[in-house]
Amino acid sequence: MADAHAERVWGGTDAYEAYMGRWSRPLAQAFIAWFAIPAAGRWLDVGCGTGALGQAVLDAADPIAVVGVDPSPEFIATATAQIPDPRARFAVGDARALPVEPEHFDAVVAGLVLNHVPDASAAVAGMARAARPGGAVGAYVWDYAGGMRLIRAFWEAAAATDAAASALDPGVQFPLCRPEPLAASFRTANLGDVAVEAIDLPMGFRDFDDYWLPHLLRGPAAPQRYVASLGDGQRTALREQLRATLPAAVDGSIRLVSRAWAVRGTKGLG
Repeated sequence: MADAHAERVWGGTDAYEAYMGRWSRPLAQAFIAWFAIPAAGRWLDVGCGTGALGQAVLDAADPIAVVGVDPSPEFIATATAQIPDPRARFAVGDARALPVEPEHFDAVVAGLVLNHVPDASAAVAGMARAARPGGAVGAYVWDYAGGMRLIRAFWEAAAATDAAASALDPGVQFPLCRPEPLAASFRTANLGDVAVEAIDLPMGFRDFDDYWLPHLLRGPAAPQRYVASLGDGQRTALREQLRATLPAAVDGSIRLVSRAWAVRGTKGLG
């Protein structure tokens, strides 16, 4: 996205949910199953958005408490309204200067957020500070350059119809979203036992409209903002390029598999 490292607070909850929220929830569940730390701890969810990861923690990890922090007041209000669990609390805050006590949390996690922080290394360092000695720190990001087919299909079609679109491709914009840089960001924060693994998420669409229509909503995701910037002719050309290239079954359904990279590490005891 053109403003990948600009200061930008997200909003447009309904448009975000239609485009990405329906996938961020099952991805959060898959991440928590992989992350697999002991139950009954205190969790911090950095960049909590509308609460997909926090809800997955509540459902699967039997936490004592979950604190979610996000710079978007709209997303915080949505998470608070959608998750009335008394163990959960949500607050507006910056990933680079977390408004929490140091060394307080058994687990500190960030879902689909690190690549959107202008200084990801500062965010990971802050996550490490918030974890107690021996605590777990984890994150996951989409594999924008490779296996994230929902988004790769879109930007490949955009590049075929608009030469300028290649510069907006998040596969180029977000070099962090690959296994080696992701692991390095955790090691630089002095986290040990760093492991990275792929999570492959099946994505099924009833038909082409089920894939395409969320792109037309005026939401915060880069594809939504790109489509909103197009004239009618360019938008039609993009739509038809996608229709021609997406793998539709005989019944019109579209099935994709989208990959995310998950990383975890452990804060030292010393």
